[in-house]
Amino acid sequence: MAVSTSFVVTPKLEKLLANPTSSSPAPLGVIGIRALPMNNNRNMRGLIHRARCEISPSKAASISALEQLKTSAIDRYTKERSSIIVIGLSIHTAPVEMREKLAIPEAEWPRAIAELCGLNHIEEAAVLSTCNRMEIYVLALSQHRGVKEVTEWMSKTSGIPVSQICQHRFLLYNKDVTQHIFEVSAGLDSLVLGENQILAQVKQVVKVGQGVNGFGRNISGLFKHAITVGKRVRTETNIAAGAVSVSSAAVELALMKLPESSHASSARMLVIGAGKMGKLVIKHLVAKGCTKMVVVNRSEDKVAAIREEMPFGVEIIYKPLDEMLSCAAEADVVFTSTASETPLFLKEQVETLPPVRDTRLFVDISVPRNVGSCVAEIDGARVFNVDDLKEVVAANQEDRERKAMEAQAIITDESKHFEAWRDSLETVPTIKKLRGYTERIIAAEIEKFLPKSGIEMNKKLRKSVDDLIRGIVNKLLHGPMQHLRCDGSDSRTLSETLENMQALNRMYGLDAEILEEKIRAKVEKK
Repeated sequence: MAVSTSFVVTPKLEKLLANPTSSSPAPLGVIGIRALPMNNNRNMRGLIHRARCEISPSKAASISALEQLKTSAIDRYTKERSSIIVIGLSIHTAPVEMREKLAIPEAEWPRAIAELCGLNHIEEAAVLSTCNRMEIYVLALSQHRGVKEVTEWMSKTSGIPVSQICQHRFLLYNKDVTQHIFEVSAGLDSLVLGENQILAQVKQVVKVGQGVNGFGRNISGLFKHAITVGKRVRTETNIAAGAVSVSSAAVELALMKLPESSHASSARMLVIGAGKMGKLVIKHLVAKGCTKMVVVNRSEDKVAAIREEMPFGVEIIYKPLDEMLSCAAEADVVFTSTASETPLFLKEQVETLPPVRDTRLFVDISVPRNVGSCVAEIDGARVFNVDDLKEVVAANQEDRERKAMEAQAIITDESKHFEAWRDSLETVPTIKKLRGYTERIIAAEIEKFLPKSGIEMNKKLRKSVDDLIRGIVNKLLHGPMQHLRCDGSDSRTLSETLENMQALNRMYGLDAEILEEKIRAKVEKK
């Protein structure tokens, strides 16, 4: 049974006290009174009520919150830096049936970030959701509780039981997160090693996150640095040269599965969806010798724009979405790449289509899937999804793996730079609090001086006195402040800076104020 300390509850902290647990004390800077078993909510609520009634503000103010923090179990939140965590499922750990339920459309990323940052122990968040992965990146006050809250949130939004998510998820912390997202951005974690599309998707996370409350300095800094790494790896190793994308792998797979009697120039091709993936499918079909295809899309504008980019002699026929089934009836190969959250083709629909000369192929590179798995039960129909592309990407693997080793050296170097930058951020709260500490002293001393001086001060004279004191204080603080500023580029300087920060925190009792600021930020988000 956990034992914590009873305390006075302020309105800004009350929300975090509403749901205490027996396994972990609440993360609050509090004023200690007496020990009490915290094994149920009733005890906690009663304690809160008694604390409000029994302790006057003047008495509470006389107790040092910092001293109580030092002797209480809950001060672990002041001793540990918030952790960057990724909770993810990818093509390497989870089947497409699970990933499609967890997928979050790009338009929903801001909402997801807001909901995640509304969780008690989550300060910042980002979502990376693609056809091959669904990853949640967070800055958490507590590793254990952060993972628990995010996993439960994923279960709630997807309908997948927590136990099932835990079987397929992967968890990484801090430096391992940095290593992972850098590898992802460089294309090293992709099904298609070195593919370019993932870098564009990482860029999109930053673009969508701009201005979103919760896409904070740590997480945004991580993703921005990942973009730099992705660009550097592709420039210095040429890993993308000859590498295939998901879309080109889908085209290769379709051509591999076509019967010997058919080939790209004669097979009837249908592409459903003219977004980024669909456009790439069309380009790769043309590169393979296909000169005529039908493209089904909600509007004709995107199809017309793609048509303009095609070489002379390529015929692209636009059809509206309501003619999709009739177009599929005349196609040998159907590529699907839309953002639809429900299947476009189900068994009962495909069964009504007239048979083709050999086998009708459905190549579905959408997540969630556009073609129901039940379609594969139909004679004369074969269904392939993103998990089936592994057969294609085995080609040229040896050359790309050599380039991947070169990329790892770059990632190791960039990881050190990012971690040093993140360490340098640790001094920011101390600088702010030290400034605030001196501001309070200046204000208090001026107020004390005025009655004792007997001098009638007008605004001009008061400002002169204020400026004089501030000038003296700023000169005294100049040295300490200089020793708290560091860009993280020099590891020796960074180590010294962090030691200076810890010393100032101890000397001026700034730890408790920094914790209080974290709690205030969390409560204000509620």
